[in-house]
Formats: sequence, structure tokens, C-alpha cells
Amino acid sequence: MAKYILFDTETTGAGENDRIIQIGAMIVHDRETIEVYNELCLADVPIGIEAMEVHNITPDIIQNKPPYKALAFTKKLEAYNTKENYLIAHNISFDLGMLKKEGFKNNYTLIDTLRCAKHLLPDSPHHRLQYLRYALELYRTEEAEAKKMNIVIKAHDAIGDVLVMKLLLSRLVQLTQEKYPDSNPMVKLAELTQTPVLLKTFKFGKYKDKEIKEIAKRDSGYINWMKNNMDLDEDLAYTLEYYLHA
Repeated sequence: MAKYILFDTETTGAGENDRIIQIGAMIVHDRETIEVYNELCLADVPIGIEAMEVHNITPDIIQNKPPYKALAFTKKLEAYNTKENYLIAHNISFDLGMLKKEGFKNNYTLIDTLRCAKHLLPDSPHHRLQYLRYALELYRTEEAEAKKMNIVIKAHDAIGDVLVMKLLLSRLVQLTQEKYPDSNPMVKLAELTQTPVLLKTFKFGKYKDKEIKEIAKRDSGYINWMKNNMDLDEDLAYTLEYYLHA
């Protein structure tokens, strides 16, 4: 039977040299058997002030913690690292990138709940985990779920975010079953993870909230400027290229 590993990292920052200092994870074997991990680790990179502001992890909290490679979760992550098992995160490219800095080589089938949410909830103005927590009213059931697993929920805390992600994943499975009734929902979510999203509107800049399709017709120069001068995520880059040549 497939294992489903939901995880989240907290890090020293978001730069090229930053590293993991906390892992929150659930390994779902079946509905009744779920392993929970919430581990801090010591990194050889200083924690940035901006990072502390988000997750509240200070140097004194991790100074006596083991390195990443000595964590209990690390051993489980490697043990289950086969294609029939699923590795799941919200914006998985970031967290997977952090794991790769620790020497991890992925063989899991990946599910990105962020990209899947963009596909399945196209009219939502935002797809951030905490936004969806409230927009989808996941918070109404999270306390009961947390008590079953002895988890304390805090925003931008690794294990708290994993619990919210587990609730979001259940909702995404439901939406997948409704939209693609003939597909295995987890297989479909993995497929959607590998499929770029055609975005509808700009989320920032001078054309914020305007339809990208219309701006591409009226101001293609601006679209080309964005492509050549901005660090775009894969979905926005795909969308701009699509509408420029539509």
C-alpha cells in the first residue's frame, strides 16, 4: 500500500545558502495509522532575522539539536523513497529544494497542494495555505484533528502547517473526484502537479487584478518586459508565453 508523506520545512531563510532547521511531517499509512514528526535541527547557517520573524525559531532554540541527517524523520524519508509512495507539500519546489541541499535525491511521486489548488480552485483570489485555511473553513475541523494527533496548531510552524495541509489535501481529493470522476484522485493530483497553470489575472504590479489575456493584447511590451526582467514562477511564465502567442 502506498505511503503518503506530507511535510513542511522551516529554514534559516529563503536564499541559496539557507538550510532546514525544522521538519514537520505526517506519514499516512492508512486512515488509522499516521506517524507524526516535529523535529528541530541545527544548521551551519545563521538564522536570518526575517526568517525568525516568520517562524519564531531563534538560535538558542536549536543550538543543542542534532543535524538534519540525524533526525528520525530523515531516516523514514529515505526508507520510503520509491515512486509508488507520495511526497506532498504546499509549494513543494521550495521544500524539495531544501531537502536536496541535504543530499536528498527524490524518487517519490510528488504532489504540490499549491499548484493543485490553483487548478481546482481557479477563482480563488489567493492560494496561500493560511488563506485557504480560512477561505475553505478548514479551521472548523482542525482542532479536533489536532487533538487526535497531539498537535498544537500555529501558523508558520512546520507541524501546524502540515495539519492544515492534510485537511486541504482531503478537500482537493474531493474536488478532484467531482471534476475527474473516472480518475484515481491521487494519481490525478500528481498529474496536475506536473501541469503548469494558466492563470487568469495578475496578482501584483500595475495591472493587478486585471485579466492577463486582455493585457497581453493591449500591452504586449509590458508582458515581454516582465519575461525578460523578472524572476517569474513557472505558472506565470507559462501564462505569459501562452497569451503572447495565442
